[in-house]
Amino acid sequence: MPLARAHNIAVSLDGFATGAGQSLDTPFGHAGMRLMEWFFPTATFQGLSGDRERQTVEEAADPDDWFAAQSFEGIGAEIMGANKFGPPGWQEDPDWRGWWGEEPPFHTPTFVLTHTPKAPLVMEGGTTFHFLSATPEVALETALEAAGGRDVRIGGGPTMVREFLAAGLVDHLHVVQVPILLGRGVRLWDGLEGLERMYSVESVTTPSGVTHLTFTKR
Repeated sequence: MPLARAHNIAVSLDGFATGAGQSLDTPFGHAGMRLMEWFFPTATFQGLSGDRERQTVEEAADPDDWFAAQSFEGIGAEIMGANKFGPPGWQEDPDWRGWWGEEPPFHTPTFVLTHTPKAPLVMEGGTTFHFLSATPEVALETALEAAGGRDVRIGGGPTMVREFLAAGLVDHLHVVQVPILLGRGVRLWDGLEGLERMYSVESVTTPSGVTHLTFTKR
């Protein structure tokens, strides 16, 4: 049975999954890229298509790479929130095509949750962005139909992931606890008290200093 999976959701020690003040120049707000520094040295990141700068793969990143790579295994479609697709106000820019250049790393139908109607964007490499105004339940049903029997990735940002968790729709959740304090931004866990009782939870700390928490629905 196809699953709904969320991967690589990086969270600070004080619970923020992105910083305050997201903009075109600061996709993660005042957090900068600190929440994702564990990810950039991995072979998975190096292999992604798009315009991002490539770095030398570090041997110490191999444990992190195992978790990072799981995000792309068996995925047939993605759902993402409006703030993952672009900075505030992208809906008013007819030329905005996402952060990732002409060949985004998704290579599947990708559903962007937004209240602003927009024609589908067909990109290189198999990604097509569909713009959908829907509840989490309807969005997941739509994505599962498009996924052709494969899993659906719940791609973020944190507000959208939290809504899917609150609705009980996430079968597998991978959270990366990053040892930084942000103080402000968008929290992941608000309103989800007792969520852990629905899941089997495992944790692994890697040499990079992050802790990978894996939640598998019971």
